[in-house]
Amino acid sequence: MRIIVTGGAGRLGRSVAAELVTAGHDVVSVDRSDPGLPGVEGVVADLLDHVATHERFAALQPDAVVHLAAIAVPFSAPEHVILSVNQSLAFTVLTAGIAAGAGKVLAASSPTVIGYGAPHGWAPEALPLTETHPVAPWNAYALSKVAIESTVAMLARAHGDAVVTGAFRPCFVVSPEEWEGAPTQQGHTIVDRLADPALAAVSLYNYVDARDAGRFVAAWIEHAAAPHSGGVYFVGADDALALEPLSRLLPAMVPSTAGFAETLVDRSAAFSSAKATADLGWRPRHDWRSALSRAEWARLDGLLAADGRPRHHAPTDAQTPSPTHTPTTTPT
Repeated sequence: MRIIVTGGAGRLGRSVAAELVTAGHDVVSVDRSDPGLPGVEGVVADLLDHVATHERFAALQPDAVVHLAAIAVPFSAPEHVILSVNQSLAFTVLTAGIAAGAGKVLAASSPTVIGYGAPHGWAPEALPLTETHPVAPWNAYALSKVAIESTVAMLARAHGDAVVTGAFRPCFVVSPEEWEGAPTQQGHTIVDRLADPALAAVSLYNYVDARDAGRFVAAWIEHAAAPHSGGVYFVGADDALALEPLSRLLPAMVPSTAGFAETLVDRSAAFSSAKATADLGWRPRHDWRSALSRAEWARLDGLLAADGRPRHHAPTDAQTPSPTHTPTTTPT
């Protein structure tokens, strides 16, 4: 299948494009730069140009489009710019893909649509969070993602069974090099987030390995059908990016979760990806304990020891690699 991936040169896009190539697809990255990935055709283009994008996609003749291109960090640009750019990109890309003959179009949304982190109060209806939880955006980034989900649903209604549309909410994306100590999108490292619970509290300790997100996209391309059209999926690891159980940590760091977090014992995450498993047979293969490099484990232990906190040693060779779960249905 010939698949256009917008934003293919980005942190998430590189892993998505690579996983699609591994799955046997013909992948074209359309972005402001060429990702330089083996097996991926790089096309440099301005996706905000509506007419040019439609013309470019018509020439590329995709079977499917995966839309990742966006201003990816809240508050990294003026609010009106984030809203305008992200909405315009999604509408242009998805409609261009359908006009060019793509039978499947998938767009990246965000867990932030749920509204956690709002400065004037937010409380969950239940934990773990699922796709049925009401959305409550409180900034332009989250609002733009709600608009993208609405666009996906609108296109499903407009095109019926002729086109399958979808959106996915990848949790805090961790690219492979970040397990080795490279800075995350926020500038600090994964070890920093583990050692200082306040850094990850704003995301409710969610995360997903970028390769697992890429495997989700491959699973959606393969298995999504008309009954799933317009659907939205959380895509996250099965555990929390935290040293303590969220049943204790969340009420202490996010008081509004008190009374809801008791079920999040042991390593349980605050977000559920059960729908992606049920519909598509996808499950994450990576967890932070087995993915974090030994050098970063040593740095984490050093930070914990300096604070007088219990140390957490790296898994033994017999334990690694040890994904939280392995696929139980169709391999993706």
